[in-house]
Amino acid sequence: MQSGSHPHTQPSAADRPTVLHLVQPVDGGVARVVVDLVRAQTRDGLRAVVACPPGGALAEGARDAGAEVHPWRAGRAPGPGLAAETLGVARILRRTAPDLLHAHSAKAGLAGRLAARGRIPTVFQPHAWSFDAVGGTTAALALRWERFGARWADRVLCVSESERRAGESAGIDARWSVIRNGVDLERFRPGDGEERAVARAALPLLSQSSPQGPLAVCVGRLCQQKGQDLLLRAWPEVTGHAPTARLVLVGDGPDAERLRRSAPPGVLFAGAAADIRPWLRAADLVVLPSRWEGMALAPLEAMACGRPVVVSDVSGARESLPPGQAPLCLVPPEDPTALAKALGRLLAEPRLLDTLGGQAREHARTEFDVRRTTAAVTGLYHELLGRKRPLTEERNRR
Repeated sequence: MQSGSHPHTQPSAADRPTVLHLVQPVDGGVARVVVDLVRAQTRDGLRAVVACPPGGALAEGARDAGAEVHPWRAGRAPGPGLAAETLGVARILRRTAPDLLHAHSAKAGLAGRLAARGRIPTVFQPHAWSFDAVGGTTAALALRWERFGARWADRVLCVSESERRAGESAGIDARWSVIRNGVDLERFRPGDGEERAVARAALPLLSQSSPQGPLAVCVGRLCQQKGQDLLLRAWPEVTGHAPTARLVLVGDGPDAERLRRSAPPGVLFAGAAADIRPWLRAADLVVLPSRWEGMALAPLEAMACGRPVVVSDVSGARESLPPGQAPLCLVPPEDPTALAKALGRLLAEPRLLDTLGGQAREHARTEFDVRRTTAAVTGLYHELLGRKRPLTEERNRR
């Protein structure tokens, strides 16, 4: 039941726990997760504070969702600026006096736990493990930190069971919770064939291109993690099976120029999109060949729109897919040949795509409702704070 259906007064300040979300990065799936959390927490009577670097989508989105936003100067990668970044967190902690710290991703998890050192209840959410993103000595140092830093997290919150198992296998001794990512099902709605044609006609990049064949869309930051380079290597073989197929990469990032230079014919670059829904609705299939993840959000959003997905077998991928779709839609990571085979088969069989899309739609709408995700996170906060849920949240759960 929507909170607006019940008139109520806001809890008093004493009854409103303050949650500080410390976040870096400020775009992509992490930003969307935090904005969803802030929106729900504000509605449910918590005081949500977000500290993040300026720029990107997060600060404005969090403010619009009801958060108090504080600038935090921090880069994405660890480096010589860590001491200043940690001092910045300490100042924000003093200024905002949170009851609980929720640190999102590796950099915020590092600086936040160093600044708080267990003095207030702390949740660390990796959104994919830092040691998977790097190699050699850097990976060893990242793993060593995660093993040490777990002592300063009252809970390590994973978005998939496979992410948790990866942490346990790496020797991280933590108090674990698993709460899967979710999708705003009002925002990401299923469509039909007519909607697909309308969406394509409304996107100039598509309406001006040819041929007008099946369309694969990849949504994600253009970077090593998301594996678009593997997709470009696979694409010539895909068009051998489906000659009129087109591929669109939606997003921007550090690898944009390199990917453009290496792109084969039939590949279009849309750049960053404030709203990815038109691209999902235009697609016949959505592909994300990531090298590592926790549980990627873009495939869940695509499935909620009724689009089948092809994903690499990284953390969260198997748990995302509808039962029975793994043999068709799950490929080994870093395997362009397997990726090309899966894409080529599906793009050449429109009826199969429609069947898989219908299954994906029902699965997403049954299993990945963001309201379930946000309620579970708020429940975790109150467990750690030893408080009862706010009255507004209790009403919403009835």
